[in-house]
Amino acid sequence: MGIGSLLAVAVGLAMDAFAVSMCKGLAMQKITLKKCCIVGLWFGGFQALMPVIGYFVGLSFAEYVNRYSHWIALLLLVAIGVNMIREAVSGEDCEENDNIGIKTMFVMAVATSIDALAVGISFALQKTNIALAAAIIGIITFIISAIGVKIGNIFGSRYKNKAEIAGGIILILIGIKIAVDGVMQ
Repeated sequence: MGIGSLLAVAVGLAMDAFAVSMCKGLAMQKITLKKCCIVGLWFGGFQALMPVIGYFVGLSFAEYVNRYSHWIALLLLVAIGVNMIREAVSGEDCEENDNIGIKTMFVMAVATSIDALAVGISFALQKTNIALAAAIIGIITFIISAIGVKIGNIFGSRYKNKAEIAGGIILILIGIKIAVDGVMQ
């Protein structure tokens, strides 16, 4: 697989992380470079790690991972989205929504990188240079996610709870899209 194809795959994989980063930025009252980088590192790191794991899982589990990855992503994203909507509707303090702690970011990073696991399996089949692929995917996702936090924060400061509800709906829709795409394959 050439560099151009790897870049296209990286951007495609980063789109879920971008949308979730925007949702995270919606909930943040104050944005800092550090927060953008933390979110970018979580998403970029997991988007780089999952193809490596998928690569080494190889052919023996390819059918299983490809068959269920979209359902796992759906469940995780719907759970996160519903919780986000619940918090916005209940009027909970925004400080809780500004969470970029390990537990919160781990769940979000896993949810947005499940599809990258399956891509890693396809990399093994194509004999792709996994180190190069993982580096490109991680860097692209880091940049796109960090920008997504900032973009989401700009809109979030104007619309507050409505933006959080919209962010939750976006997460749910992303989950549904992943599931539909998975079923259609």
